[in-house]
Amino acid sequence: MKKLLLLFLLLTLSGCSEDIQIQDNKELWVKEELESMSLEEKIGQMLIVSFDNLETDEELLDRFKEVKPGGFILFSDNFESYSQTKKLIDDINSTSDIPMFVSIDQEGGRVQRLKELDDQTVSVIPAMYELGLTNDINLAYEVGRVMGEELRVFNINMDFAPVLDIYSNSENTVIGDRSFGNNPDLVTNMALSFSKGLESTDIIPVYKHFPGHGDTYEDSHQELAIIDKTKEELYELELIPFIEAINSGANVIMVGHLALPNITGNYIPASLSKEIINDLLREELGFKGIVVTDALNMKALTNEYSKEEIYILAIKAGVNILLMPDFDKTTIDIISKAVLTGVISEELINESVEKILTLKYDKVFVNNSYTKDYLGSLEHDSVIKKIKK
Repeated sequence: MKKLLLLFLLLTLSGCSEDIQIQDNKELWVKEELESMSLEEKIGQMLIVSFDNLETDEELLDRFKEVKPGGFILFSDNFESYSQTKKLIDDINSTSDIPMFVSIDQEGGRVQRLKELDDQTVSVIPAMYELGLTNDINLAYEVGRVMGEELRVFNINMDFAPVLDIYSNSENTVIGDRSFGNNPDLVTNMALSFSKGLESTDIIPVYKHFPGHGDTYEDSHQELAIIDKTKEELYELELIPFIEAINSGANVIMVGHLALPNITGNYIPASLSKEIINDLLREELGFKGIVVTDALNMKALTNEYSKEEIYILAIKAGVNILLMPDFDKTTIDIISKAVLTGVISEELINESVEKILTLKYDKVFVNNSYTKDYLGSLEHDSVIKKIKK
């Protein structure tokens, strides 16, 4: 971090602010950081970990220092009060010289981790389906901004939202009202506008769950979800919002634990599938950004695969970030051994870390001027009330 701050200082003192000079400094910083890292440190950057602590203790801080993950995800169990949450995040961030992805599942509705604090009101945002019923892209932008402003109060910089799944199966319970609706154009327009609102506050949106979880019966938290459609059928519905997100400059896409046997010829989950991640998402759709898995502790994976198989298959398929692997040195050791024995090429690791560092340079090194006055503010409340009108 000190190197980057020095680069920014030199840039400011010289009076140079042209895009080409910023780009040159970005490439220099990424190159120097990548070259200075050990294999274990590079693998650490590919991990977003979770924990259930309300406060940091020596054991938790030691784990962060040992594993050196690229980020962490917060859940309801991590929130109690304003001051407690701020201290928790600040303490963890202090363990790393490279800024971390501080992430959260904050969709609105039933997936809303930040919604109750003992000492501070927080805005509670209705489900995205209700927002979709307004068909108001300007309101979608404002709701994204409101959500982003309240997350930024805590230095959160990545949100696993919006859901791009199309609610095309009324018996689908895992998505349901998390979707903006059952029309691909509505979902696309509302989700992209919502994302722009998030981005206006320097939050990185993560589009999910590729290639589309809306027309499944199974809940991938409990079992493997199956999509029986052909690729042509996906292009006619599920892929539409993802294609538009990619064309609009999406930085991060989450791949779901979804089997597509009529496309891949097997029941390997999309999150572990080279055919879905590398061939379809990257080569065919042209996505150049970061691919993150859905949570790796979900039963769609753990019922069928070992930790070693999950980590290795995901990375070989083209995943850049593993979400919620085991938070200990064992994860690093498994992947490191796979690299040293030639099962995974180090080039794949380097490519992932280059993408991660580049995104951090672009989106994480930003000033944070958001204070707790944003939390549950009257202005935010007035925006949310428009959803119900």
